[in-house]
Amino acid sequence: MERPIISFDYAIKDILRDKANFDVLSGFLTELLEKPVTVQEVLESEGNPTLPTTVAGKAGKAGQARKVANTGKVSRLDLKAKIDDGEIAIFEIQYFDKVDFMGKILFNTCKAVVEQVSTGEKFDVQKVYSINISWYGLDAEEEYVFAANLTEFKGIHFDEVIPFSQNLDPNSNAPKNIHPEYFLILPKNFLTEEERKKKNSKNKDFVPKKPTKTKFDEWVYVLKNSAVKSEFTAAGIQAAGEKLNLLKMTPQQRADYEADKQAMATKKTELQTAELKGEKRGCEEGREEGRIEGEAIGLEKEKEKAVIRGHNKGHSIDTIAEFTELSTEQIIKILKENGLKFEV
Repeated sequence: MERPIISFDYAIKDILRDKANFDVLSGFLTELLEKPVTVQEVLESEGNPTLPTTVAGKAGKAGQARKVANTGKVSRLDLKAKIDDGEIAIFEIQYFDKVDFMGKILFNTCKAVVEQVSTGEKFDVQKVYSINISWYGLDAEEEYVFAANLTEFKGIHFDEVIPFSQNLDPNSNAPKNIHPEYFLILPKNFLTEEERKKKNSKNKDFVPKKPTKTKFDEWVYVLKNSAVKSEFTAAGIQAAGEKLNLLKMTPQQRADYEADKQAMATKKTELQTAELKGEKRGCEEGREEGRIEGEAIGLEKEKEKAVIRGHNKGHSIDTIAEFTELSTEQIIKILKENGLKFEV
């Protein structure tokens, strides 16, 4: 049995910010990070402040200055949460193909690190988990969850390592890994075993590679299908089925939700239309280029035949050059390629 729920991408921007629903987020992170996680609070990303800069004016009265605003780039996160031990989890959801998506991931992660440190204070940096849910495939063929992190520096000349960790607490000897950890989740790539078999049913030689199953697979299923199965046991997932139950929304909540999904569908249609128009233009331009190229090749072949005919009739190379408008070098090349003897 399945319960239809509000899509996770919509819930994370609104419903899951409510403290009463932190158990859903905590369960999601517990299974993804494979350790017990408790969401303590949802934070607001500070963004980049506008810093006024005084620049000496060259015109006008001496000493006159003008202010120039440094409007730093701002990228708002879909959700930023403080979890156990002060660590940070940031969520970014990408609906459509974006050429600078990786740059955006790096920017948001670095910003989440920078925002932890006040001017003049020690670099007491807590680990940041960057969780990125993408609704396009990023050229992945089968995998649906990717992870990346840097845990240590490795010696180039000797077999030594230095952990990428620190601990500013003098009463503790346990260093903490502080380098950000990145996750890419591609829900559309997720297939059940039955779906994988059906997809490759026409390929008789296909040997399905069974992915290592984890509890987080149940969460990926939820991301893809906006439904919770009664047999799911992943942390927080049944709470999601209860608290994000589509059937329990008020009429106004349902109207807002449907409006959001409709706006997203419209945007998707607009992008697909633009893409198709671009493909059509590309095909038309390609056909025109092909026609021109074909004509050029045809003309070249005709001139080659004319050179051979002129040679067979005993005309000199200079005479052939005159009526074909080819250079002497081009004519000699054609004669050589066709195994014809000639005098220069």
